[in-house]
Amino acid sequence: MHFIQAIIIGIVEGLTEFLPVSSTAHMIIASKLMNIKPDDFTKTFEIVIQLGAILAVVILYFKKLFNLANIKKLVVAFIPTVIIGFTLYKLVKSYLMENLTVIIWSLIIGGLILVVFEKLHKDKEETGEGSGIAEISYRQCLYIGLFQSLAIVPGVSRSAATIIGGLALGLKRKTIVEFSFLLAVPTMLAASGLDLIKNAGTISSSQFGLLGLGFLVAFIIGGLSVKFFLKYIQRYNFVPFGVYRVAIGLALLLFLV
Repeated sequence: MHFIQAIIIGIVEGLTEFLPVSSTAHMIIASKLMNIKPDDFTKTFEIVIQLGAILAVVILYFKKLFNLANIKKLVVAFIPTVIIGFTLYKLVKSYLMENLTVIIWSLIIGGLILVVFEKLHKDKEETGEGSGIAEISYRQCLYIGLFQSLAIVPGVSRSAATIIGGLALGLKRKTIVEFSFLLAVPTMLAASGLDLIKNAGTISSSQFGLLGLGFLVAFIIGGLSVKFFLKYIQRYNFVPFGVYRVAIGLALLLFLV
């Protein structure tokens, strides 16, 4: 991997981290299109630069993120991810991260679920600003965490899983989207931290430079992506994202597999 490739993957990560399209799938696909060798560093790079996009959330949602009541709910939602993630880490890193067939079908099936869900789902009536994250119960937090755990499979999309889960539980769209943003912080910190601990000794000094560059690009683009997504959900649903997932999945199925 060289610096231009690191910048491109950073842009892809920043654009897709918070959208229901799977940033992991898009980074892996982008790497394959640029003929980047799928070695241990590439896999680590694709995980760690997500911290750049997550840092944008920390800055934009600093007060909500470090609110004690919200922290408690995030911890509850994070528990299923910790248990399932640590248990299946080796399987995912070794066999699923570069499995294009798994990614393609995850994109297609996830896209179909998004479309069907939006056609059948009716949002709770919005009344003023509402109580936001305060309206989420601890039981709902646990269920949202279970939905998020599905995203351990590349292509599923952490954002899509948590948002659909929250909407299915009866939460308001803006509430679950913001909670999904906040839940990304401990989730990606844990995933990236675990990967760095296991693989830091194999990363060279020049590769740390690539990680830093990808991190910075993902941070800048990720912040813009968050602002776009919040404006988008106030006017539209997720059907276009579902259609996009199916379209790109079918295109990959025809031309790459």
